[in-house]
Amino acid sequence: MFELASYLGISWVYYILASLYALTIVAIVIVIISENRNPVKSLAWVTVLLLLPFVGIVLYIFFGRNIKNKRMISRRNRRRLKKRELRHPRDRRPEGLSAESRQSIRLGRSLTGAPFHPGNEVDIFTSGAEKIAALKGDLRRARRSICIQYYIFCDDGVGREVRDILIDRARAGVDVRLIYDHVGCWGTPTRFFREMQDAGIKAYPFFKVTFPQLGTKINWRNHRKICIIDGAVGYIGGMNIADRYINGGNHFDMWRDTHARVRGPIVASLLHSFAVDWNFMGQPLIDDIADPMALYGKGDVGMQMLTSGPTSQWSDIEFIFQKAIATAKKRIYIQTPYFLPTDSLLKTLQAAALSHVDVRVMMPLHSDSRMLTYASESYISECLRAGIKFYQYLPGMLHSKTILVDDEFSTIGSSNFDFRSFEHNFEANLFIYSRKVNERMAEIFRTDIHSCRRVVPAEWRMRPLWRKAMQSLLRLLSPIL
Repeated sequence: MFELASYLGISWVYYILASLYALTIVAIVIVIISENRNPVKSLAWVTVLLLLPFVGIVLYIFFGRNIKNKRMISRRNRRRLKKRELRHPRDRRPEGLSAESRQSIRLGRSLTGAPFHPGNEVDIFTSGAEKIAALKGDLRRARRSICIQYYIFCDDGVGREVRDILIDRARAGVDVRLIYDHVGCWGTPTRFFREMQDAGIKAYPFFKVTFPQLGTKINWRNHRKICIIDGAVGYIGGMNIADRYINGGNHFDMWRDTHARVRGPIVASLLHSFAVDWNFMGQPLIDDIADPMALYGKGDVGMQMLTSGPTSQWSDIEFIFQKAIATAKKRIYIQTPYFLPTDSLLKTLQAAALSHVDVRVMMPLHSDSRMLTYASESYISECLRAGIKFYQYLPGMLHSKTILVDDEFSTIGSSNFDFRSFEHNFEANLFIYSRKVNERMAEIFRTDIHSCRRVVPAEWRMRPLWRKAMQSLLRLLSPIL
């Protein structure tokens, strides 16, 4: 009798737990559906929850939460920052630009309020050694302030050099602020940043991931790479602070990336972005540290800087990408380490290619993530059918995140051409409206093509069956990778 009761008791416990588990799955599915997300992404989450229920719940807790429309900064502080950015106004009308460029600029204003800044100068780096050398030189010359923000800041040769310069400048009285991403810097010892704090540097992690709040922060990463020195010189692009950008690291012979050094009124927009993130982390609003004289640029390059993130109402950077691609008449050149386009971007690219626009996509033969390489390759076949040309970069890791369209539009920044950058990461891109810069970007792309292997449709169809299976399987998860 006792044994039967024990058996029945265990059965009741089992049924209760199973019922609670099933109700949890159903509740999460209802939440996903009620949020009216992208149906592709919603379907991916429902598929994971149904096929891998235990794993699916854990993945959803960590990676599926939605913080859209969460306020990064109070309206009052945002107005104060915007007034500072526009304190030294010039004629910001996009004179002499094409109708397509003016439309993109207006879209940027509507999405984020980002002003268009003429009169800038820009240097484009495709070598990590050159960019790091220029950055170190500017940091050493800092006399008033340094605002530096990177997704990855490694404790290696390059990282220690930059750290030592920052410490030296802080001890010399320069106001140094550092934002680093906590997830991106998991491999960097805490003492590395503590040494900077002990020297007077205000160094803080963005979205610090700790228990029990792990599941609420781990999926949202600050992927921006921005530095502003004395409110006069700015850096923005795809390079972090690490040896790999010079020597390729442990897994690649070389690391190819793109970064920009800017001077002129656009620096005010970089400062604005940094100040918002700084305030979002609970730090006081940054005082006006822009150099008034430097903001009156002597260059001839028009620029607009946009940020985006999971708190944005719209997919800001994705919208600008789509607008520029949709209005292309001659050419679209894309460099990206991962090619995981949203459905709308994929169709826009296909429509452009079918309209006889020269669409070229360059990505690495082998990226730093095998999973993302397979997922990216799953889109190649349908792109080839539309006439899109694919190039696989052979010498090493292609980490560059650039797009150029026709003869005037180009962009450099931190945003990859993938779901994560469009929906989960905090990103920053510089949108450049200049024929001179566009041609420079085209020259870089054409030079890189010599280091690529073009994907031939007939050969691509003959790839191994196991590879096709891996590509198809991982494509199902691409919206949540």
